[in-house]
This record gives sequence, C-alpha cells and structure tokens, in this order.
Amino acid sequence: MARVGTALRELRGAQKSAKGVSLYSRFVNRPAGRYLAAVSHALGLTPNQVTLVSAAFSFAAVAAVALCAPSWGLGVAVWAALAVGFAFDSADGQLARLRGGGSAAGEWLDHVVDCAKLTALHTCVLTAFYRFPEAYGTGGEGWLLVPLGFQLASVVTFFGGLLTEKLKPKPAPGSPAAAPSTVRAVALLPVDYGVFCLVFLTLGGGALFRWAYAGLGAVAVLFLVAFLAKWFRELSAVPR
Repeated sequence: MARVGTALRELRGAQKSAKGVSLYSRFVNRPAGRYLAAVSHALGLTPNQVTLVSAAFSFAAVAAVALCAPSWGLGVAVWAALAVGFAFDSADGQLARLRGGGSAAGEWLDHVVDCAKLTALHTCVLTAFYRFPEAYGTGGEGWLLVPLGFQLASVVTFFGGLLTEKLKPKPAPGSPAAAPSTVRAVALLPVDYGVFCLVFLTLGGGALFRWAYAGLGAVAVLFLVAFLAKWFRELSAVPR
C-alpha cells in the first residue's frame, strides 16, 4: 500500500494537459487510470502489459455484444468491461510516465489497440443488429448502415486527430500550457468514448439502444465535419 500511495503522489504531478479533454475523461477516466497505474506499478506490471489488460476487457465486451442476446444484465456487464478497459487505457500512459517515459513501441501498441477496439466495437454492433433483428427492431437492412457510418466517423476522427497532433508544431520548451476550457470540455462529452460506453446500459431496451446508438452516431458525424474543418484550417497555417 505504501508503494501505491507514493506512486499516486508522483502521478498527481505528472498529468497531461487537460486541454481538449472532455469532463468525463478529465474527472472520471484519468483519475481512475491514475489509481490503476499506481496499483500496476506496485504489482510490477509494464505499460505494455497494462495495454494488453485494457484490450482484454474491451474485446471481451465487444465479443459479448455480438454473441449474446441483448438484456439489461448484459448491458451492465458490457458497460462495466468497456469502462474498465478505458480506464486501463489511461493507466498505461500514466504508468509509462511514472517509470520515466514510454517507448515508441509502447505508443504504437496503444494506438493500434485503440483503433482495433473502435473498429471491432461498431462491427459487433452491426453483427448484433443482424443476428437479433427482433430484439433490436433492425429488420430493415437500412439499420445495418448505421454502425458502418458510426465506425467511419469514429475511425476518421481518431486518425485525423492523431495525425494533426503529429503534424502541428510542438510548443517551445518551457512555454506555459493553455488553460483548459470548461465550455469545450462540456461540448466534447457527446464524442467522449467513456460517454459512448454508457449507451450499452440500454441494451436490454432493444429499440431504445438502437435509437440511442443511432443518435450518438449522428452526433459523431457532425463532430467529424467540424473537426476536419478545424484541423485543416490549423494545418494550413503551418509552413511547409
């Protein structure tokens, strides 16, 4: 316990900037990840091992969505596994900073797992809509396009944001970090992965889940359009 407490104190002073982070990630997921990172450090786990733990929770939930008939109990289990997986996804980077810095291979593994998780999750919702049309009310083939559109928006947003950060000039060493905007943090809630996971609590509602999922998908498309315009404008000002 002493090692966990020491690690927590060190992690509190080694947090990334909250700029561009939603309220859920800032006040729920990152603190949860901080505790998991401290415990993982005490257990002697490496950041890559924590990434794989995150993947195990996430992909177990993904498989359950595709393979099991929807129910309220399944929804709670899927949400819990996704939320824990997301917290471990935050923990691996925090653990890396606690150990003195991560590696290129570790960052690569983290991003590959994140991309695979996003792709698999929407693919499994599509599979569930196809396998259990009576439960979800997705007998019409048009509903199968919804997860495909949601998947496209999610993956392009993920890749576009990642590439934008790589291409933008890095701030000068020692320059003060921009203060996080509360308004922006609230506005980003609809496209926060942790908030998205909450929709699976409605799995037992069948049509309720279908409409909630479709609604978040529509919001994801709108945000993608806004993000692409913003990122292109920012990168257009960068000299080649």
